[in-house]
Amino acid sequence: MESKQDIDSIRKELERVSPGTELRAGIDQILSARTGALIVIGDTECVASVCNGGFAIDIPLSAQRLSELSKMDGAIIVSEDMTTIRRANVHLVPDSGLHTCETGMRHRTAERVSQQTGAFVISVSQRRNIVSVYCRGTKVVLDDIDVLLAKANAALQTLQRYRIRLDEKLEHLTALELKDAVTMAELTEVIKRFEMVRRISREVGLYISKLGSEGRLTRMQLEEITVNLEDEYAMLIRDYAADSGSRKVAGVASALAGRSFEQLAEPSSVAHALQLASDIQSSDDLVRPRGFRALRRIPHLPLSVIGRVLDRFGTLADLLMATTDDLDQVDGVGTRRAKAITDGLSGMRDRLER
Repeated sequence: MESKQDIDSIRKELERVSPGTELRAGIDQILSARTGALIVIGDTECVASVCNGGFAIDIPLSAQRLSELSKMDGAIIVSEDMTTIRRANVHLVPDSGLHTCETGMRHRTAERVSQQTGAFVISVSQRRNIVSVYCRGTKVVLDDIDVLLAKANAALQTLQRYRIRLDEKLEHLTALELKDAVTMAELTEVIKRFEMVRRISREVGLYISKLGSEGRLTRMQLEEITVNLEDEYAMLIRDYAADSGSRKVAGVASALAGRSFEQLAEPSSVAHALQLASDIQSSDDLVRPRGFRALRRIPHLPLSVIGRVLDRFGTLADLLMATTDDLDQVDGVGTRRAKAITDGLSGMRDRLER
């Protein structure tokens, strides 16, 4: 399974060939002419080491020039900033010992060059009219825009359903937290839901990167569906992880992101990621939140103040028993914020008990 870092890297690279760019316009012309092409982005020393023959041209990149040069048999080398066509009719000779699953000569060469040099390589199939891009050996096939939009819309609908279900689970979790009745099984279910939503959102992000200028509305919908998602997840982790430090949150989130859906369904696996394995003997064991997520719901309450409040009271259960005077004694809280906290938590409890 690819990591979030890998996916983000691929998304960034795919933006180079998204609709609206000069490079993509050239690729579309190549597809229309059915000539095929092998294009390498990056004129680095590593790329030069696998190049043989051809000729230097150093002309500004344009869709028409790219299309015309593709009529020759060799590869086209484009500068890293994608402004200049450096060389054309180049014979690429990567290490033949590198593993490849491709069968066609052009695609085999593209995959091996990408693996060996780390370059972004584009292979346009003359016979099948397919565009494959390789990023450090990872292959992505570029679909037609209409197909991409259909896939993106289907993924968005799935994401919206999962986000609604996640929000329902979070409301139920909040009700349990206010009763000090959260079990490891309940927490595991919520974390699994978070990861499902995050992974689907990254898939939609890949479609948006492929769509380029055509994906503006899809991007707006994604942002609306995932609003506050990462902040909410970070607060959940700080509530339950063994170490609530903000620097540890990224490590725990990375550990959870690296687990399969089957592992995320196992309370023991989630407890291990949260570094609670030594404290949890059963999925029915109670786990007590610190209160980050609950306090984050109270308007105009800075995270620094939330941290000081929870350093003072330790858990949400203890915080719920605190009076306005108790809260007023915490540095940076004051009477107004103390009342906002007590009223906010009380209102939360009343609303969820109805």
